[in-house]
Amino acid sequence: MLKRWLPAPSWLRHYRQSDLLGDLSAGGTVAIMLIPQGMAYAMLAGLPPVVGLYASTIPLIIYALFGTSRQLAVGPVAVVSLLVFAGVSPLATPGTDEYMSLVLLLMLMIGVIQLLLGLLKLGFLVKFLSHAFMSAFTSAAAMIIGLSQLKHLLGVEISSSHVLLIIKESVEQIAKIHPLTLGIGLLSMMLLIFIKKYAKRLPGPLVVVVMSIVTVYTLQLSEKGVSIVGTIPSGLPTLSLPTFTLDAIFSLLPIALMISFIGFMESIAMAQVIAKKENYSISPNRELIGLGLANAVGSFFSAYPVTGGFSRSAVNYEAGAKTPLASIITANLMMVTLLLFTGLFYYLPHAVLAAIIMVAVYKLIDLKIVYELFHTSRAEGWTWIITFSATLFIGIEQGILIGLILSILITVIKTIYANKEDKAIKHGA
Repeated sequence: MLKRWLPAPSWLRHYRQSDLLGDLSAGGTVAIMLIPQGMAYAMLAGLPPVVGLYASTIPLIIYALFGTSRQLAVGPVAVVSLLVFAGVSPLATPGTDEYMSLVLLLMLMIGVIQLLLGLLKLGFLVKFLSHAFMSAFTSAAAMIIGLSQLKHLLGVEISSSHVLLIIKESVEQIAKIHPLTLGIGLLSMMLLIFIKKYAKRLPGPLVVVVMSIVTVYTLQLSEKGVSIVGTIPSGLPTLSLPTFTLDAIFSLLPIALMISFIGFMESIAMAQVIAKKENYSISPNRELIGLGLANAVGSFFSAYPVTGGFSRSAVNYEAGAKTPLASIITANLMMVTLLLFTGLFYYLPHAVLAAIIMVAVYKLIDLKIVYELFHTSRAEGWTWIITFSATLFIGIEQGILIGLILSILITVIKTIYANKEDKAIKHGA
């Protein structure tokens, strides 16, 4: 019974000493990658950078104990961060205590929803989220994320969150662009791309972060108008209690459902790819339980919604992770960072965090798939185009809703059509 709900004792009991080196290497590598990414994605969610570090501690340990994937790297991801901002910012001003309280409530709701789905064995529901829908939404979200960082990259004030208005405001403020900020951002992006292409073993984001901090501190660029992160609180995440009100719960329910499904879809897709390579099985329902507990418990430790990430999971696997111990090592290294090293990030420019986000999400944009979808299924092709356009130009929540309706309709129609064919074949036989 214990093994069914808590896989950890099983892999801990059979842990091989030969796996330790790989887990240590992967845990350290992912931590190095997660420090700048966690801060950047928290900023994308409208939260202080330190919250991204908090989200990279307790939730990772909880998932490692309850999840079924041995190599999935759970933590903050770009798409979920964008959805958090889209869902909570209309209800409270980002950066305020009310905003943080609502984010914690949202995380708890996501955790409860995922946990219930897992306990009720409803993991099959994600099959209604077609590949066309997920690809279209992810591509549009990546573009929105990239454009949302223009204000940090250019060093100007942009108040709009709509794609067309962001572009309009950016063009109108060309004369106000801060050259030093733009230079730091562009150089950071170029360096990140160069390292990714020609020096893959180097932790690109951390290299860029260290170089920019040293440069800003040495040349005192913060006094010349370069926006920096400033003081990041040190210490482990403290106990936090989400504020419960019926109005807040009803207001957040749609986005909580969206993040629950989309976050799980992203997580299970990567988990299954790695599991297939390593020849072991993944339980979708137990994955939901693991992610649900990670989010539910994390909401009481000043975190924000997490899920399994594509890039970090790939790095975790390639760096030699053999068991979930790698994620526990990552979480502990993040705690050490919170206790001892947050002061080192004082001079980190916001433009560098924007560069990290923009380079990270660029690879999520997949426009070539449209041609493939139209060749295999015109309905899937149109689902992609409509979902992409609605998400990009109407709004994130509206785009998801439209895409979901189309995705479910197509799935139902295909199922009915397949059943009719089966009956016709049996009748003919």
